[in-house]
Amino acid sequence: MQKLIQGIHRFQDMVFAPRQDFFRKLAEGQAPQALFITCSDSRVVPDLICQTDPGDLFVIRNAGNIIPPYVPGTSCGVAATVEYGLKVLKIPHIVVCGHTNCGAMNAVMDIEMTAELPSVRQWLGYAQASASIVRTCYQHLPPDKQRRVVVQENVLVQLEHLRTHPAVAAALASQQLTLHAWVYKMETGEVFAYDSSSGQFELLRRDREATSGWSHEPPLASPQGVRHACVDL
Repeated sequence: MQKLIQGIHRFQDMVFAPRQDFFRKLAEGQAPQALFITCSDSRVVPDLICQTDPGDLFVIRNAGNIIPPYVPGTSCGVAATVEYGLKVLKIPHIVVCGHTNCGAMNAVMDIEMTAELPSVRQWLGYAQASASIVRTCYQHLPPDKQRRVVVQENVLVQLEHLRTHPAVAAALASQQLTLHAWVYKMETGEVFAYDSSSGQFELLRRDREATSGWSHEPPLASPQGVRHACVDL
């Protein structure tokens, strides 16, 4: 805890004080550029990875960057945050970002890892389709590569869940929203983005910034009808 307390004082002295006008303006309201949905993993820090300022990202974090499908008459923190971000804040972009070496995805592939964690096991049930896809389409790969692929497939599965939410469906239909599927490779700091034309995750380069994403339903397969993944990601 001492490290946290010392950090607060450094923030107040070295970050907040020199930019008081900026932070005072932020206190008046927010207009985030993107809703960023990612994992709770302490090694994944959206503002650090994207080099954004306070106020730029509206963030949802949970184990496995999971988005439960919309169920009428019920609600959860994820659904409420998505709805508020789109309907009130009018956020134009949603990024679902998985990451390599994800403990949640390892547990999805090996359910015994959650034998003593009933709440975790129930939560990860929203990602079981990801494991099923990997076991069906990538059964030829060794376990270590399957664990890399499930991270990618899970991002796409969670985007499918996201589209069931009324606020998302309406924003997509009115072309007011663009969805992005990313995977952060923590070993190298690289980010891979899903390319709907190739059906594959590809390295996000500067010249792809304007085109990486889609406003409507993307194909989850290549033009040849075969699912791909960047297994060496």
